[in-house]
Amino acid sequence: MSTEPHPLYSQLPAIDRLLREPAMAPLLAEYGPALLTDTLRQMQCEAREHISQFQALADWCTDWPAALRQRLNQRQPALKPVFNLSGTVLHTNLGRAALAESAIAAVNDAMRGAVTLEYSLSGAGRGHRDRAVADLLCELTGAEDACIVNNNAAAVLLMLTVMATGKQVVVSRGELVEIGGAFRIPDVMRQAGCELVEVGTTNRTHLKDYRQAINEQTGLLMKVHTSNYSIAGFTAAVAEPQLVALGQEFAIPTATDLGSGSLVDMTRYGLPAEPMPQQLIAAGVDLVTFSGDKLLGGPQAGIILGKKQWIERLQQHPLKRALRVDKMTLAALDATLRLYQQPDRLPDLLPTMRLLTRPAEAIAESAQRLLAALSDRYGADFTLAVEPCLSQIGSGSLPVDRLPSWAVTFTPNDGSGRTLEALTARWRELAKPVIGRVADGRLWLDLRCLEDETALLRELAP
Repeated sequence: MSTEPHPLYSQLPAIDRLLREPAMAPLLAEYGPALLTDTLRQMQCEAREHISQFQALADWCTDWPAALRQRLNQRQPALKPVFNLSGTVLHTNLGRAALAESAIAAVNDAMRGAVTLEYSLSGAGRGHRDRAVADLLCELTGAEDACIVNNNAAAVLLMLTVMATGKQVVVSRGELVEIGGAFRIPDVMRQAGCELVEVGTTNRTHLKDYRQAINEQTGLLMKVHTSNYSIAGFTAAVAEPQLVALGQEFAIPTATDLGSGSLVDMTRYGLPAEPMPQQLIAAGVDLVTFSGDKLLGGPQAGIILGKKQWIERLQQHPLKRALRVDKMTLAALDATLRLYQQPDRLPDLLPTMRLLTRPAEAIAESAQRLLAALSDRYGADFTLAVEPCLSQIGSGSLPVDRLPSWAVTFTPNDGSGRTLEALTARWRELAKPVIGRVADGRLWLDLRCLEDETALLRELAP
């Protein structure tokens, strides 16, 4: 067996020679020599492998500059925009809330240059990065003060660390939740150095259960909103005003983790009711935590509202620095919160509210328009239909409530699940992937979150 190198290897051009070719000049100006050199090295390795396997040059070896440009153009960003037709509006895996245009503009401005992140214009000195947004939160909710961290899990961790490290925290058994990513309240308590004291039963907890658990080691009475499940039937729970009164009797602070939380009465927009932070603040709860990127419709953030004495302790704790947010998050959150000063316009200005309140009739009309175009493209292999369905809010918000919607469904004519798998896999490889859901032997494209029919047709029926 010959050990001589294949003669075709000699036809592979040297990288330094390629970089000197006139056709490479535009690429060098656009991408720089480092990226081009690394990519060409990879292409040379692939060319050698092709020669070794097939005893022939790869087709693209005839025009290295063109092949290089194509390779560079095919680079994919880490986060790709997709069409969310899954039926879940606040889809955790797809980025939760889409930001309002004003929030996007605010982030752009913050990224482009210097901002007053920790600078006080009135005093010409150092300020606190949370201050401006905290003042707005206080205006909207009636809280004495506010603290912002990078997500609600961080908010709960910081709150427990400050309020109850080395002490006992009393929580109802029916509120020991686990949410996405295996975030469990008992685990967070252990991380914060707290001792969990469970009271009541899974379905019924009374005020006397909290009272009986109180001792000299009790540091906090806590409620956790069951945002991603519901207990129905023979149930009982203690309301915040009752728990606050009990805490005041024994000089023990109270806290509530809302998880999602809404700053407006959702029922005014025809949506199911959701607890509001301002209601709990008015009831006297010491600290309330909730997310910025769920029903609030803003960026990922954890918001802590409450009594000034506790917020000051949160701000001074070393953990706060590790959990603080950057200027882009603060800019987006500030712009989002300002929309709540115009509650009558929220369905127009805030994407989350616009999608949640979208009329089923409008979605049905969209489905009928898409049906004809998609049937022409896919009718040979699938039976397409417009069918009613139920969307969900998502991200643990209102878990048992559904929103009436409409979908275009794809049923494979051969009855094969593999045909559906092949279709969904092909759609995930599109320039802008299309994400639906498979159920009952069909692919469902729930159109509640579709606001650009033309763009979808460009991808699915070019």
